[in-house]
Amino acid sequence: MTITNPAVDASLRDAARTAVAPDGPDTPVEYVLDADEVAELRTAAEKLGEAYGSPALPEFYDRALTAEELLPAGLRTFLLSYRRSERNAACLVHGFPVDGDALGSTPGHWREAIHGRTARDQEVWLALCGLALGDPFGWATLQEGRIIQNILPIRGDEDRQSGHGSGALLEFHTEDGFHPNRCDYLLLMGLRNPDAVPTIVASVRDVRLDGADRAVLAEERFLIRPDTEHIRQLETYAPGHPALPRLRAMASDPAPTAVLSGDRLSPYLRIDRPFMDTLPGDTQAEAALDRLMAELSRVQRDVAVAPGSLLIVDNYRAVHGRRPFTARYDGNDRWLKKLTVSRNLRRNLSGYALDHPRVIV
Repeated sequence: MTITNPAVDASLRDAARTAVAPDGPDTPVEYVLDADEVAELRTAAEKLGEAYGSPALPEFYDRALTAEELLPAGLRTFLLSYRRSERNAACLVHGFPVDGDALGSTPGHWREAIHGRTARDQEVWLALCGLALGDPFGWATLQEGRIIQNILPIRGDEDRQSGHGSGALLEFHTEDGFHPNRCDYLLLMGLRNPDAVPTIVASVRDVRLDGADRAVLAEERFLIRPDTEHIRQLETYAPGHPALPRLRAMASDPAPTAVLSGDRLSPYLRIDRPFMDTLPGDTQAEAALDRLMAELSRVQRDVAVAPGSLLIVDNYRAVHGRRPFTARYDGNDRWLKKLTVSRNLRRNLSGYALDHPRVIV
């Protein structure tokens, strides 16, 4: 299902205000902001943007302790219902204002983007939605530790398995699936997407597996290594960073893990196929993993995150990726803002945070 920024009409708004999933496939539930809610969001951005600094920095969240209360009541209720019910593997919010002219050109590199101020309002709204779901956090290994990151194509990275690739299919993965403290929710806010490049999402609830495969996938017979972007950014921009030895150790000696966990018929999922293996010689686990990947491909959905739309993915219920596209490199490329959210930030304090609990390694 391809999602674009829909017109706000009464019937769609009424349908979107319930977070109850329909019977059948796990379809993303949607919410559409109305004019009054947009006005409330503009007021919130004006109040917070200057008083508390950039939402890309961890200090913003230390100062804005009750900021999520500035969300429109209907949107906040929708997000809380999504979090508490776990009925849907993904949801969408439409109607955040984005002025393409005021936004300026899509940067050519994330290092340019992290020092820009043109998307400050959108970053504030993204942060508020993240706070309603839990605790936003970032990685010391990515984009200089920024809490809010930038998804955009980078020249020379076309074939990489990262948010900066373009020409290659970004394969299905759990966000930062290698890490025990991976996020509970991944948030992607659209700033620009002229070619309607789809994000692909697949819910584990929709897959069909027999009991034998489910049992194998629930055993610690799989190895997930850090994706190369974590290590590459530190090697390039901070080769002396204390996180680098830890990442290299995770890459060279990953701890065995299960792919499925929790309830047998409604499990949680942890997977990152391009950076993943089974234990040596475990052909049974390899075959079960292949069948799971085939099922995820069968039930996948296309979601083109349009300017002003927010896609939220339950990182334990769904995998995501991106269709290949041809990057323009002319200032008009797809540009998303990304935020990762934890339901329990305290777990990050167990040896994984260096200078701030919101920036982990």
